[in-house]
Amino acid sequence: MEALYQQYKGLLFHLAYQLTGSSTDAEDIVQDVFLKAHSVALEQIAEPKAYLCKMTTNRCLDLLKSARHKRELYTGPWLPEPIPTPEADSYDAVVTKDLLSYAMLVLLERLSPAERAVFVLREAFGFDYGEIAGLVDKSEANCRKLISRAKGKLGIAPDAPIRAKETELGEQWMSRFLAALEQGNVTALLALLSADAELLTDGGGKVSAAIRPIVSGERVARFLLGLSARFAKNASFAIELTPLNGQVALVIRQDGEVDTVVFPHLQNGRLYRLYFVRNPDKLQAVRS
Repeated sequence: MEALYQQYKGLLFHLAYQLTGSSTDAEDIVQDVFLKAHSVALEQIAEPKAYLCKMTTNRCLDLLKSARHKRELYTGPWLPEPIPTPEADSYDAVVTKDLLSYAMLVLLERLSPAERAVFVLREAFGFDYGEIAGLVDKSEANCRKLISRAKGKLGIAPDAPIRAKETELGEQWMSRFLAALEQGNVTALLALLSADAELLTDGGGKVSAAIRPIVSGERVARFLLGLSARFAKNASFAIELTPLNGQVALVIRQDGEVDTVVFPHLQNGRLYRLYFVRNPDKLQAVRS
């Protein structure tokens, strides 16, 4: 069982994380799965990977059903927890390619637990419909319907491929973006933003954050410039580029401690979504 743990813990964590959006819950679920599996004789497990994935999926589905009501009562937008990108030489890096982009994880909140499970198993991990049917105890036909329904809710064409990772933000683009903020250059900043840009902040009611999304390039620009001016007056703030969730993210520190994680996302070369994670409970994985 120790060998199975070392072999599959990374896979199961990424599966649980993408099903729940919570690294804390994912770690707990993986530990629970292996504790339960430890009591089962190895000779009774014909296909360890399928067995462990099914146990993980079932626990995630139970959690999602109980968490739905809590998220409806959440203060402001609910955003997934950021997770560090593993080092290239670790086993976890092998399954990092299966990570959906952070923007896609946000969109997955629109799906029912069953739709989310089938979508993640198919689009992130590439399981075939026969395997998925066995993992979620549904027919192949039903799984295909769930995928079609999920893509409809996400605004994805039925046959459109899903990019597992967000296109990397080049250093040149990021330098222009940060320079526009530092210089307070409204024109330069607007040139980098989509007209329908949107900014969401997750403070969870524990720290200051916008309760509603900030929509339109002009409003997002004003918010960002105001934030930048505040940082310029306070030497305790520092911004660094960090690989999180398989992409470049901005980590804002105050007095050396992680204060905010920002995920910028591009569309047609312009910034169209910004996700600010400020809830302290969701920054533990980045701080550790």
